[in-house]
Amino acid sequence: MKFSAQQIAGLLNGQIEGDPNAKIWKLSKIEEGEIGSISFLANPKYTHFIYSTHASLVIVNKDLILTGPVSATLIRVDSAEIAFSKLLEMYNQVKLNKSGISKHAYISESAKIGTNIYAGEFAVIGDNVKIGNHVKIYPQVVIGENSVIGDNTTLFAGVKIYSETVIGKDCMIHSGTVIGSDGFRFNPQNDNQKIPQIGNVIVEDNVEIGANCAIDRATLGSTILRKGVKLDNLIHIAHNVEIGENCYLAAGVVIAGSTKIGKNCMFSGQVGVIGHLEIADHTMITAQSGISKSITKKGEVMMGSPAFEATKYRKTYIHFRNLDSLVKKVDALDKKSKKEN
Repeated sequence: MKFSAQQIAGLLNGQIEGDPNAKIWKLSKIEEGEIGSISFLANPKYTHFIYSTHASLVIVNKDLILTGPVSATLIRVDSAEIAFSKLLEMYNQVKLNKSGISKHAYISESAKIGTNIYAGEFAVIGDNVKIGNHVKIYPQVVIGENSVIGDNTTLFAGVKIYSETVIGKDCMIHSGTVIGSDGFRFNPQNDNQKIPQIGNVIVEDNVEIGANCAIDRATLGSTILRKGVKLDNLIHIAHNVEIGENCYLAAGVVIAGSTKIGKNCMFSGQVGVIGHLEIADHTMITAQSGISKSITKKGEVMMGSPAFEATKYRKTYIHFRNLDSLVKKVDALDKKSKKEN
């Protein structure tokens, strides 16, 4: 699909400098610009590329002062970065605007399907499933019986939704993620017999879950991801965990069973949290930290394994790095003391 500089300028409320009929049909970095592409310049470090780029259109700030000839048509806006982000969002909406049900998809007769849904090849929608309006179900997605999917939610290729799962509106779940698999519960006093997991998973509105995550169903009750939660790739959420509104969890985070996490928390990569803890609102945890006890004070920054308050951790780490020289000093004092005695 081709667009002219004039059309792009109209969308961004920008001013054209160059050929208003210049055509673009793809996006590029400014240093990798090709004929037919559009790019942007916001970081002064990349200013020199404006004179050599082959991009047909470049979005720039209104106050950019040129010191040489430029072959690209420019679109001047108040903020090139914000304008290009807006363009990316529109591009993404067009790219993901799929509709229609493939003849190779399976939809149970008892399922209730909303309007304007997309179901790709070999998607499976089980018995008594309820699908809202404008839902996108990519190829090889499986939605188990009695599940509910809210309006405007997207399930990318290969997502597996076990039975009884409830997913809200405006959610996005990326490829390979499994929601509703059994919690890890066995009885060591009875030959490690598996404990049945008969709860479910509830994902509230405006949640995004990255690729290859596993969200376990509850033993009883529900595992819950509250509104606005954002999960990176490769995250495991165990049975009966509850994650509060607007929490951000980076890749590799593991939350053990029955832990309750407050609102607006941020966990960096590879954080591990043991089970049955409570984490207060606004907690921040640095990468590779291990949380072994509840955090009751709001707004704490935690670091280390086992984790404790970050400023104390940094001071302690300074002493740890000096430990070898301190040991040598103690040994020297000990030898001196023995000689004097």
